[in-house]
Amino acid sequence: MSYVFGPVPSRRLGRSLGVDVVPFKTCTYDCIYCQLGRTTCKTIERKEWVPFEDVLDEVKVKLSKRPDYITLSGSGEPTLFSRLSDLIDGIKRITNIPVALLTNGSLLWIPEVRAAIQNLDLLIPSLDAGDEAMFRRVNRPHEAVSFDRLIDGLVASREACRGQYWLEVFLLAGCTADDAGVKKLAQYAGLIKPDRIQINTVTRPPADRSATGVSPERLAELAGVFDPPAEVVADYHHVHEQVQFSVSRDEILSLLRRRPCSIDGIAQGLGMHPNEVVKYVEALQAERLVETTWTSGKCYYKVADRNKRAD
Repeated sequence: MSYVFGPVPSRRLGRSLGVDVVPFKTCTYDCIYCQLGRTTCKTIERKEWVPFEDVLDEVKVKLSKRPDYITLSGSGEPTLFSRLSDLIDGIKRITNIPVALLTNGSLLWIPEVRAAIQNLDLLIPSLDAGDEAMFRRVNRPHEAVSFDRLIDGLVASREACRGQYWLEVFLLAGCTADDAGVKKLAQYAGLIKPDRIQINTVTRPPADRSATGVSPERLAELAGVFDPPAEVVADYHHVHEQVQFSVSRDEILSLLRRRPCSIDGIAQGLGMHPNEVVKYVEALQAERLVETTWTSGKCYYKVADRNKRAD
């Protein structure tokens, strides 16, 4: 499988079958908190980045896994895929499993992108900042994407999408999680009028070490600033520790005993999707079997000293 991965565990979506339609780290943003590292191709060019028919064929093969959702997400920004509408319609012709889209929302101001998402069962866009300056600091967007365009797109897509609309607000300690910053975010959320507001934070090593997570207690407090109150969806409870998601643990540990690796390095070394690797590594961290180390500003994973042994 080159474009479809999982199902992987998701606190919000249950068993989620991921569909990746852009190359690794091809995105409109270079977010400081991204768990997959720095963006290597920052662009707003929409094209058929990967072969449409191959993606749909892989989805067909994976339907036997009976996921709860088919989720267009992956390792970049999925609205950059120019045949997004064809893909959504193609999936709906072969299954009644609901289709979700995880997007940073940066291109929803473009009419053809809004037209492409109208048949989704669930749209989950993001809002991480309450003004232009913080937007530039946190999301580091392509120069063609302004904060005003982002807000316009989030508002307009609320009307365009016929399915559910859940707005994710990502908060960072010492950055956007102060009272004034959250109040701005709540005001824009009120303007967008999503079906749900969900707040999240850093729980995995970010692209930039300055991106710091907010405590569960503070998130719970800030959830009440939104109207209606937001849901806290930060993954503190390790939903990925279920047995069916632990099959590749030994392979990852074996690789990390030989050398420290980044998420992308583990994915390439074991033929896995980066999003799957994140889930496994997080479970291994929770068990204190692996730990992180930073080199030249990049996060690497290694076997914790007390767990080293010869293969």
